[in-house]
Amino acid sequence: MTLAIRTEEHAARAQALGLRMRERGVEAAVLFDSRYVLYYAGFAYVPTERPIALVVAADGSRGLLVPRLELEHAEANASVDRVEHYAEYPGERPPLDSLPALLEALGAAPPVGADTDGYPWIFGYRGPSVTEVTGVQAVGVADLVEEQLAIKSPAEIALLEESAKWANLAHALLQRYTRPGLTETDVSQRASSEATLAMLDAIGPIYRSQSPWASGALALYRGQIGRNAAIPHALAANIAFRAGDVLVTGATAPVWGYHAELERTMVIGPPSDEQRRLFGHMLDLQDTALAAIRPGARCSEVDSAVRAYVDEHGLADCWRHHTGHAIGLRYHEGPFLDRGDATEIRPGMVFTVEPGLYAPDVGGFRHSDTVAVTGDGIESLTYYPRDLESLTLPL
Repeated sequence: MTLAIRTEEHAARAQALGLRMRERGVEAAVLFDSRYVLYYAGFAYVPTERPIALVVAADGSRGLLVPRLELEHAEANASVDRVEHYAEYPGERPPLDSLPALLEALGAAPPVGADTDGYPWIFGYRGPSVTEVTGVQAVGVADLVEEQLAIKSPAEIALLEESAKWANLAHALLQRYTRPGLTETDVSQRASSEATLAMLDAIGPIYRSQSPWASGALALYRGQIGRNAAIPHALAANIAFRAGDVLVTGATAPVWGYHAELERTMVIGPPSDEQRRLFGHMLDLQDTALAAIRPGARCSEVDSAVRAYVDEHGLADCWRHHTGHAIGLRYHEGPFLDRGDATEIRPGMVFTVEPGLYAPDVGGFRHSDTVAVTGDGIESLTYYPRDLESLTLPL
C-alpha cells in the first residue's frame, strides 16, 4: 500500500504537457517552480538561492539540473531520465550555463518554453535568463502547467482526503485544549504535536510530508483571536484566550505534498446576539457557495451568488475577500471563486469554500471546507462540525 503518487502518473503528466507544448511550438519546457518540479518529477526539496530546473521534453522525457549538494538527493528521489549538476552558486560559472547541455541531451533545441524566463531572484540569487543562455526568446508555458494542476487525479484526491482526516484530528484537539488563560502557542503546539504523533503511529511507514515547511498535522489560530479575528490573514502573536473571544482556526496536514484546508469559527462562552447573527450569515454564505459549485458553472458565478447574499443582507462593510480558491500542492492555487475568474468548473477540481465576514468590533467569522467537484456536484473532503452549538467552548 502506498499514499504516494506513482512514477507512472508523473510520466503521464509529463507526456500530457509535452503534447500541449508542441501545440505552442516548443520542444521542451524549463520549470523552476518547486511545486512544478514535484508535480512532474516527484522531487521535493527546499528552494534556496541555488537554482533547480526541471526540463520536460515534448516526448515526455525529463531531466533535472541541480546543485552538487542536491545530486544524491535527486538521484535517489526524482522520477526523471537524467540528473545533471553544477558545482555551486554563485560559482565560477553561472548555474544556468549548464542548461543548454541538458536540453541537448534530451534532444530539445531552442526555442524552449519556461514557467519564468530564468530562475526567480530569490534568496539573493542573480543570474541569466533562459533566453540569454539559449540565445532564443523563451516561450511562456506556466498556464499549461496550471491547467493540469487544476484537475486532480483520483490519486491526488485520495491524498487530499488523507490530509483532511488528520486536519480533522488536529482541529478536534485544538478545540479540546482551548480555554481562557492559555495562549495560542500553548494550545497550537500541543494539538499539532499530538495529532502528528497519532498520524505517524497510523501511517508512518507510508507517509511523507514532501513539504519544506511542515512535517505533520497542524492546527493553529494564527493570531485570529478576539477582535484580531477580524484580520483575515493575521499572524500568531502568543495571544491569551479570554471569555467572549471569537476564534478563527486553521488546520491541515501535508501528505506527499498535498494540503486540504479546514477552518472554523469558534466562540469562548455563550455567544452574544451579534456573534450569533454574524455566525448565522457566515453559514448561509458558505451554504450559498456550496450550492453554486457544479460542473459547467463558472467560478465567477459562485462568487456572484455569495456577493448577492452579502448585498441583500447589508453585509458589504463586513466583506473582505473572494469566496475561495483551488488547493492541492500549494495552499492557494487557481482557479479562484471570484467574480473576476470565469474559468469553467470541471470534475476533478478541488476548492476551498471560505466566504467570511469581518466586523472590527466583534471579530471574524469564516469556515473553510475543502470540496472536490464530481460529475454531478461536489464531495466534501473535510467534515468537521459547522454549527455554532458544536463550536461554542465552555468557560
